[in-house]
Amino acid sequence: MEGGYRVYGYRWVVLGAFVLVNITIQLLWISYAAITSQAQQYYGISGLQVGLFAMLFMILFIPFALPAAWLIDTRGFRVAVGFGATLMAICGIGRGLAGDNYGLAIAATVGIAIGQPFLLNAWTKVPANWMAPNERATGVALATLANLVGIALGEALTPMLISSMSIGAVQLVYGVVVLLSAILFVAVARERPATPPCAPELEVRALMLDGLRSALRVRAFLAFLAVWFIGLGIFNGVLTWVDEILSPRHFSSVDAGIVGALVIVGGVFGSVTLASLSDRQQKRVVFMLIGLLLAIPGLLGLTFAGSGWLLYVASFAFGFFLISVAPIGMEFSAEVTQPTPEGTSQGVVQLVGQCSVVVVYLMAALKSSNGSYTTSLLFCVGLLVVGAIVLSRLHDPTPAASTEGRPVAGRSQPRVA
Repeated sequence: MEGGYRVYGYRWVVLGAFVLVNITIQLLWISYAAITSQAQQYYGISGLQVGLFAMLFMILFIPFALPAAWLIDTRGFRVAVGFGATLMAICGIGRGLAGDNYGLAIAATVGIAIGQPFLLNAWTKVPANWMAPNERATGVALATLANLVGIALGEALTPMLISSMSIGAVQLVYGVVVLLSAILFVAVARERPATPPCAPELEVRALMLDGLRSALRVRAFLAFLAVWFIGLGIFNGVLTWVDEILSPRHFSSVDAGIVGALVIVGGVFGSVTLASLSDRQQKRVVFMLIGLLLAIPGLLGLTFAGSGWLLYVASFAFGFFLISVAPIGMEFSAEVTQPTPEGTSQGVVQLVGQCSVVVVYLMAALKSSNGSYTTSLLFCVGLLVVGAIVLSRLHDPTPAASTEGRPVAGRSQPRVA
């Protein structure tokens, strides 16, 4: 208890339930990526139609991001996240019950995808309501980690499960898991503790529209959004098409699942390692640049590796360096857009990230007639080079005194050279 304010142990229960529903939404998103060839046979469709199961999440995030933000701001995260989790649970079970009917399965996926922004846009709201200012970054980091865990589980488990049951049955199992997580969230989540965790002036709101115009005038922030668009587009594209990327080189769906999981595991280690070094040295741009440049050899390994061990090493390296850019970049975007609230800058970053579905589609469009993704992946290497050039023209913000948890007026903005 400090200054008449206190935090409650129950905050970890609320955050834990929130983390769980975030894991399950990513499980539903990525569950077809490692089994594209089997899904083509099961539904009698093309690879691009299988990819639509993942791309719909990015496409539908765009029109529903602001309605989700409005609901979070006006009715609170418990109502908004509860609505999103319930919707994805009902539609997740519906996708399982659809069996091999592609039309019904894709219709259910639309419902699941609509629920996603109600979860992702609450990443800062839950810690803001329940945690002290010096704990909020940890809360957001755990939500970020939950999404990585959900992706890794979906990539690794799905190929194993379809060896003993149909794709529809696997989706039904996932739907039941999501339903249980939604019930748990609705049962234990509370909007606010009995007393606030900090003074009112230190509270933040998720995805506040106030300050948005100011943030979009910061050239360094716009430059980072371009880098984020490239990085997240490549990340989503590799995970969406991983089975098709590897199958021409005679790797199995199990291999594809392992590769997807290794990308995520590498990303977790990279995020912890490079973000920690970035915090210690109070430098952002140089570590983002390192991440982007060193992701290139990993991506080239994914493109050309013919042996399992080289493929696995390349996958881990690719995830280690590319995903590490995310937490550093989030902090950079919050610093350069001061005094815009962090929730607003993060909301814009999330929205731009979902627009990167364009890169995912281009990867499929550039696929050669024999099914090879070599041209697509080399195109992505070129995009990483462009992103590195953009980053090389940025500078870190000038250090300024700050109050814990409070935006600092007049902080110097980084400049674009």
